[in-house]
Amino acid sequence: MYNNNKQFAGKWAVILGGSSGFGLAAVQKLARHGMNVAVLYREIAATERSLKEKLSQVAKEYAVTITLHNINALDNTTRTTFIEQFADGKQGQVKLLLHSIARGNLKPLIKTGDVEPLTQDDIQLTIYAMATSLLDWAKDLLAAELFDTDARIIGLTSEGSDKYWEGYAAVGIAKASLESLCTYMAVELVKYGIKTNLILAGITATPSLKRIPDSDRLIAHATARNPSGRITKPEDVANVIYLLCTDEAAWINGTVIRVDGGEHCR
Repeated sequence: MYNNNKQFAGKWAVILGGSSGFGLAAVQKLARHGMNVAVLYREIAATERSLKEKLSQVAKEYAVTITLHNINALDNTTRTTFIEQFADGKQGQVKLLLHSIARGNLKPLIKTGDVEPLTQDDIQLTIYAMATSLLDWAKDLLAAELFDTDARIIGLTSEGSDKYWEGYAAVGIAKASLESLCTYMAVELVKYGIKTNLILAGITATPSLKRIPDSDRLIAHATARNPSGRITKPEDVANVIYLLCTDEAAWINGTVIRVDGGEHCR
């Protein structure tokens, strides 16, 4: 039987937000297929210790390099410093830039009881964190000549971009911005061999989802709605991230791909 565990040998993924949820699942999936991974995240010391132990075992099991960077991926100076340090000997090796940052303000548009509403600063910070920061990372990696000649950029969107979820307005606006950005990046970056796509996952019990008000109701509704009889798992999404990195996916560009087991059908 053909062993494809090393199909991405010598290649790298840069994962923004890789300490939990979709990002962490992607680290494990890609490592299994021989891809080295730079994992960027912001975590407290106790959480980081557990993460280091887990990913050290993954790296050893699959004989890959996984580097962990507890830094602010949204800071311009930090991004520049990371790329300068990371770039040494890695020109043309970045197969994937995955944007999995979940950082935003969960407030209503209008003051509700004692809950203060979103400010313009809240909205702008959320849009940058969950949408347009992807462009800055893509431009700087491209300028450093780090992208593979057949590279992938993948972001994560949600149904909240065009449906009402309580407290989700700023994130919904960011996701809608990300979807538009994907279209323009897909057209302007393809000449460098880079394909840009988004994954629209079904409701998934990630740490970021659990911060959304009334998230238990969202999970219950999605479970009842999904014809597959369960909600989406991070591993379901990681599987598609892997598929999009394969040679066979080279013609997929500028697309929002639903990964939800048919949840959207109801």
